[in-house]
Amino acid sequence: MAYIIGEIGQNHNGSVDIAKLLIEVVSRPIHDKLFGKELKVMDAVKLTKRDLSQELSASQMNRIYDTKHSFGKTYGEHRAFLELSDEEHHEVYQYAKSKGLDFVETLCAVGCLSMLKLFTPDKLKVASRDLTNLPLLAALAETKIPIILSTGMGGREELDNALDEITRYHSDVSILHCVSEYPTRHENVNLRTITYLQKNYPHFKIGYSDHTIGIATPIAAVAMGAKIIEKHITLDRQMKGTDQQGSLAIDGIYRMVRDLRNLELALGKEKMVIEESVKVAREKLERSIASNKNLKAGKVITVEDLHMLSPGDGFKWADKNLVIGKKLTKDIPKDEIIYKEHFI
Repeated sequence: MAYIIGEIGQNHNGSVDIAKLLIEVVSRPIHDKLFGKELKVMDAVKLTKRDLSQELSASQMNRIYDTKHSFGKTYGEHRAFLELSDEEHHEVYQYAKSKGLDFVETLCAVGCLSMLKLFTPDKLKVASRDLTNLPLLAALAETKIPIILSTGMGGREELDNALDEITRYHSDVSILHCVSEYPTRHENVNLRTITYLQKNYPHFKIGYSDHTIGIATPIAAVAMGAKIIEKHITLDRQMKGTDQQGSLAIDGIYRMVRDLRNLELALGKEKMVIEESVKVAREKLERSIASNKNLKAGKVITVEDLHMLSPGDGFKWADKNLVIGKKLTKDIPKDEIIYKEHFI
């Protein structure tokens, strides 16, 4: 079953209450109303923590940031507004755990490790931008907390270097195919990278971090074997913030999880079976050997006397030799199924 992560990221807009409300949304039951079934909800939510002293150059932090999505006059002020403190992350973590969800943290700098004095996330996420940040990877790996790597800005060389650094400490690593285009155009997704990663990195769990609009690509990714799905979530796609429009809102969250869980049920096993649930339809609709004319008692049945009609509770054509050559013990009208009790 796929491990589904709802990425809150910065969509809390600097508010613990919004983060908690998103957690409440993803913990709501998922019902398949047609079949009266309750499905498994998301597995985890994710927040991102930055250390602004290790974020951008001074000139970039001080540059004017005048857009409709800005929470400050400069980019540094904007970023500061969106940051939750270690204690606030802990509060959100506790709320997620109270709802039965795992909690994943993206830590963007070594300085963010101070958070671990308060609590231990279930997993640490490495953002695509930090795939080549080997000092950070070493610091994260040294904690021995399971790590998820996103590959949205790297190729095989960058991924191999990252894995070499992390596996010096532990091997509990998952790799997410990702495209760092926001939103990602479908022609750039290249979902077959998932099978490439499965073949070339068989010792690691492979998943997909999605930035497309809608839910089609994560569903297709699971069909291709992705074991982890990460998707941005929000309360309202019209909210202020650069990630809101490319995220799933409440209805989209519900539909994605519902469809992913139903897909997992649908994938089944690599064999051909006749499901028990098909029995009624098979008996009603499948065809059986039947008379194509009125047949009198005493007649020896020939192939010219037969054709195929529903229902399917009689002899199949593959078993015609069990019927041909038999002498009828009773009359059979035209277009009736021939059963064993009709002949000697």
